[in-house]
Amino acid sequence: MDHFDEKELLNTFEIICDTREQPTPRAKKRYESFGVGYSRGTLNYGDYCGNITFRDGKKLIDPTATISAKCVVERKMNLDELAYCFTRGRDRFKREFERATDNGARIFLLCENGSIEKILRHDYRSRFNPKAFLSSIIAWAIRYNMQLIFCTELSSGAMIKEILYRDIKNRIEKGEFDGKYI
Repeated sequence: MDHFDEKELLNTFEIICDTREQPTPRAKKRYESFGVGYSRGTLNYGDYCGNITFRDGKKLIDPTATISAKCVVERKMNLDELAYCFTRGRDRFKREFERATDNGARIFLLCENGSIEKILRHDYRSRFNPKAFLSSIIAWAIRYNMQLIFCTELSSGAMIKEILYRDIKNRIEKGEFDGKYI
């Protein structure tokens, strides 16, 4: 695939948002800040994944089927939500990450309005011990090939788009779609 074919393919890039993500005004602002098209679909894990459309009109990912993408963004609105996922919601969260790992997927865990410093200062409402919180994050990063990224709610849409766009771009450049680009 030459540079022009790559560019044509990247021009079709869009984001699929999980149907379980609540359509709140805050979510609508995030979607609008993507700067690319988006649709809704049922993701097997994660909240967002990237998609492209080939020349023949076929999509890399069929948004009408249950989606098991190779790269996803899991978004948490703050440290309280993330702490819940590592405590009371741990079993469900673990199953989701295991499904991703079983599929060879990379997970970017995007936490809005948080930081390592806030964790260490216990600047969140949960009683989750800061050392245990940090230990869980590091253990999951290693165990599940997870990357943790902190941002603000104002920048989360741009971050989601950039992560997923760069993943697809990298996969195109590596020739992953050469045989599929029709």
